[in-house]
Amino acid sequence: MMPVRSGHATAGVVDGEATTSEEHDSRILAISDHGVDPSPMPRGRHMRSEADDQQGGGWGSLLIWCGVPIIVMLLIRMFLFGFYVIPSGSMRDTIEVGDRVITTLLAPKHIALQRGDIVVFTDPANWLQSEDNTYGSNRLIKRLIGMPGDTVACAGPGQPVTINGVAIDESSYIRPGVDPSSFAFNVTVTADHVFVMGDNRSNSADSRYHQDDGSNGLVPIDDVEGVALFTYWPISRMGVLDAHHEVFENVPNGNAQ
Repeated sequence: MMPVRSGHATAGVVDGEATTSEEHDSRILAISDHGVDPSPMPRGRHMRSEADDQQGGGWGSLLIWCGVPIIVMLLIRMFLFGFYVIPSGSMRDTIEVGDRVITTLLAPKHIALQRGDIVVFTDPANWLQSEDNTYGSNRLIKRLIGMPGDTVACAGPGQPVTINGVAIDESSYIRPGVDPSSFAFNVTVTADHVFVMGDNRSNSADSRYHQDDGSNGLVPIDDVEGVALFTYWPISRMGVLDAHHEVFENVPNGNAQ
């Protein structure tokens, strides 16, 4: 066997052909040259690319976090809760002029109305002509006193309101210093209607005042838009609106007609 001398090419077989080591090496280099360029990306360009990706992701996340709550609030506003500004002082001191309140829109279709509920309803028979309607609204807010079948009455100044013959103590919500009614009345509530009164009885043109409106001063239940739950503005008056259902605990049910 001939010795291999330094500097001399050796022979090999590639695909059945005789090749020198130099040719073999050149093919290896040629193959490797067809690979991915191993030179690194300039650092600045790489950092900018990552920053752009992060910025794009940040804006997307921000839009999601902002958009989802807005959609939820719109759905709540449309189907669950109503937001109202109070136009008059007929419910003082429970609710003041300009207060913002939240009501449930589930009443009366899905939540049974009760005596004592503070209800928002559309003007049934031009009642607002008799009130100081500061905000030009066509809605009113009063306390529900009589349910269908109830007989609501008062003998006059200094006398309590009675429901189905039972006197009720309204001192927990009537404005201090105001009589339950400054005049006598006696009304039987017909089916599908309610009898309402303001807490500020001396400044509330409510069911008592509209007994000649064709509906005996009663409000159709279908006109009730919701039950007021909470005052959310101004912050100093923020709080739950108490229905004082306990006032009516001893009142027997009326005979709905």
